[in-house]
Amino acid sequence: MTDRLQSIDRLLERREAISDLGDALRLLIEHATATEAPTDELRRAAERIRQATGPLGERIRTRSEVAAADDLLGGVRMYNPVIGRGSALAPPVHIESSAGVAVGTCTLGLAYEGPPMYAHGGVSAMLLDQMLGHAVTSSGNPGMTVRLDTAYRKPVPLMTALRLTAEVSQVEGRRVTAVGAIATAERPDEALVTATGLFVALRAEQAQRLFGPVMRPRAS
Repeated sequence: MTDRLQSIDRLLERREAISDLGDALRLLIEHATATEAPTDELRRAAERIRQATGPLGERIRTRSEVAAADDLLGGVRMYNPVIGRGSALAPPVHIESSAGVAVGTCTLGLAYEGPPMYAHGGVSAMLLDQMLGHAVTSSGNPGMTVRLDTAYRKPVPLMTALRLTAEVSQVEGRRVTAVGAIATAERPDEALVTATGLFVALRAEQAQRLFGPVMRPRAS
């Protein structure tokens, strides 16, 4: 029991360190995309960043290896580009989901800019795909996205608190349909972007073919 508790403590400590690094990377990206610092300072910063990345690259995982801090069955994905606390790409989105309904919150900074002052359309699609996936999984019918139809009604403002929602609308065997929307927290009933997604549960042989390497037990 003591060994198990120590293992859990080490895992939690690693996740905390990953989150801390993720926070630092997101701050770096935000400043890097907003800075108007002198050219010489940009060059000095680039060199310092290269020096800092060296040690991180000494031990890296391969495409077929799951991150040591992840828990696939428990839904912990530290480097997911939407919700991962360790991902420099993630806002991150904070999501709560239950019984086929998901609600998320986030704020997009200048790193996500498409048109000036507004989010890139592809970012909106990525956020909604994640939201729909959470709703589908929480309904007890997990699957993979096979179709995502997105409608852009109004541009999504940057540096503004957002509210994201998703809900399962239909279940037909292995096929699940979910709908979602992005709105501002100030006007949650005014949808800026909406999406309908079709998800299909994998058969055992499909799961093995796609994810076989990461489904194998980690070597001790």
